[in-house]
Amino acid sequence: MDIRPFAVEEWMNAYETGARYNIAETCVDSVSVDELFSLAGEDKDAFLLAFCARRLTYGDIEGSNALRSGIASLYRTARPQEIITTHGAAGANHHVFCSLVSVGDHVVSIMPTYQQLYSIPQSIGAKVDIMHLRQENGYLPDLSELERLVTDDTRLICINNPNNPTGALMSKELLSSIIAIASNVGAYVLSDEVYRHLTQEDVWCESVADLYEKGISVGSMSKVFSLAGIRMGWIFTHDEDALKAFTSHRDYDLISCGMFDDAIASIALRHKEAILERNRGIVRRNLAILDQWIGNNAHFRYTKPQAGTTALVYYDYDIPSYEFCRRLYDETGSFVTPGDCFEEPGSFRIGYGSDTETLREGLAAITRFSEGL
Repeated sequence: MDIRPFAVEEWMNAYETGARYNIAETCVDSVSVDELFSLAGEDKDAFLLAFCARRLTYGDIEGSNALRSGIASLYRTARPQEIITTHGAAGANHHVFCSLVSVGDHVVSIMPTYQQLYSIPQSIGAKVDIMHLRQENGYLPDLSELERLVTDDTRLICINNPNNPTGALMSKELLSSIIAIASNVGAYVLSDEVYRHLTQEDVWCESVADLYEKGISVGSMSKVFSLAGIRMGWIFTHDEDALKAFTSHRDYDLISCGMFDDAIASIALRHKEAILERNRGIVRRNLAILDQWIGNNAHFRYTKPQAGTTALVYYDYDIPSYEFCRRLYDETGSFVTPGDCFEEPGSFRIGYGSDTETLREGLAAITRFSEGL
């Protein structure tokens, strides 16, 4: 399979482990197993005693009832049997494309977004048209542009809500308009929703799969639940044909998720409100810090995120984003992601879900660095 290099992941792989101030990370400040059990209020010793007595078989092939019921509880209309568990959201997105898209199919995707949403269908041989999200529109889809791009042959429309890297959040009304366009041609709508529920306001974050029979939601335990290390993701849809395709293809590339991953995710989902309260507190507190920093630094600007953990910050210095970010890293240890990874030059993506002190120190390092430019 011929596929473009994954720009953002290659950048993270090259520099993440050596960062002094990692404010490129997109998960909310990760928790340990000890911290998870403390948040959940469950008996860790009893869990480990019972788990360590289990034989390490493939476990529940489709995912335990506790896991799939817990995932279904994150939606308004999901049933456990409509949940397909995967190896993270990256595995879920890949699985959707490989199950539903063939050579010559027409796919409409957005940019900027996570590169999987356009590079994978391109690698399969689909014809991919890109809908560019513009800052002047708050990085929300232009419905007239979408209508022009969608044809009677469109198989799949790809969106990302909340958006990575901008933090834009689509309303129910906007999602309904996108669904109407898709429904007119019988297209699926895939929504990468890995940042769903991390809102800045106390509002329900809609899922396309709750609103549309052919809507497909992808989620994971990584960003919202601070558990990237267990590599647990999922696909949810009501569409029976899609579910059959996902189940069939799953036998070829997945078989099952890990027993420990399943068990840990089930505990987190059983106590989701405690984790969400912690993590919403972190992103709301930290975004206020980032917003104040933007206000105090005239060379930087952004559209304030509504949800998620990331923001796309533009600068007015005459320096390419890869050079800006490499020099920043080398000279200060502060680590952010070049905007060119998202084909947004003159910018960088910052992750504000880290612990608050790391964010403060990382931003201060950017200030010191920029004063020398």
